[in-house]
Amino acid sequence: MSKKVPQERYEKTMSYKLKTWLDGSRDLYMGNLEMRPQAAHEEDKATLQRLFRDKERMRAHVYDMENNREMVFFRKLYRICSLVFCILLVSMLLIGVADLPPFGDADNPVNNEVAQRYIERGLQETGAVNIVTGMILDYRAFDTLGESHVLFIATCTVLILLRADHKKGKNSEEEMESNDRAYEPKNDVILQTAARLLVPFIVIFGIYIILCGHLGPGGGFSGGAVIGAGLILYVSAFGFAKTERFFTATTYKWMSFGALACYCLSKTYSFYTGANHIESVIPLGTPGAILSSGLILLLNICVGVVVAGTMYTFYVMFRKGGY
Repeated sequence: MSKKVPQERYEKTMSYKLKTWLDGSRDLYMGNLEMRPQAAHEEDKATLQRLFRDKERMRAHVYDMENNREMVFFRKLYRICSLVFCILLVSMLLIGVADLPPFGDADNPVNNEVAQRYIERGLQETGAVNIVTGMILDYRAFDTLGESHVLFIATCTVLILLRADHKKGKNSEEEMESNDRAYEPKNDVILQTAARLLVPFIVIFGIYIILCGHLGPGGGFSGGAVIGAGLILYVSAFGFAKTERFFTATTYKWMSFGALACYCLSKTYSFYTGANHIESVIPLGTPGAILSSGLILLLNICVGVVVAGTMYTFYVMFRKGGY
């Protein structure tokens, strides 16, 4: 039976050093090599002046707008293309106006059977008492889907162009908070008291406009704008710290994605049944009731969510470049 080697003696053996080197717990060369600190390198004054002159000479040569042939050629080409484009655009507009029918002519495109069908059979076919809502979210729902996507794409563009990168660290957070206070008076008693009283009623009124858009004036666009105004008032009064408890950038992304996906799926079903002359299983309900007009109520809610989030996001991004 072998005798147990003491720990101090074992740590001096090659087997222990090899074991620690293989498992990465110790570097055999650490502390065993001579380390000499390097002296700081400083350029002399003449070298610095020469480098500065070279830099200025290169900048002057690259950005010489008057003598740079490529820039001069580009400027002339740009002016010529702009002039040609303007002439073509104006010509197309003048030709289009010249071909318009006379005002009041019975054969004008506006005097067709489409508007008459909207008015006479809109209630029967859509179930919406509000003819405008029935037209926007039923007859022309595909156009409204494009408008909602335009809002979402515009928000994404603003996020890309105006988003400020968040730096980690306590000092940066305090600096952002102080900058945030420079934009809006968070501690204004009058503003905060008015916001506490008005924001709940503004949000409730916006929800009412959305839910009753198929029964009277209103809908997703106007109701979403009202809710967005309520959110802007709240963040102006209380700041981001309280607003981000229930509404963040992630919240907006998921809300917009869910609303647009729900809108697409709902209208895809309607387009498929209508194009194939299939009877829809979704009832239109009793005209005038809150649960009526088929999918229009759901589509109004989707549009309202997108509009409210877009308004608030635009305000936030233009205000300080982030949530």
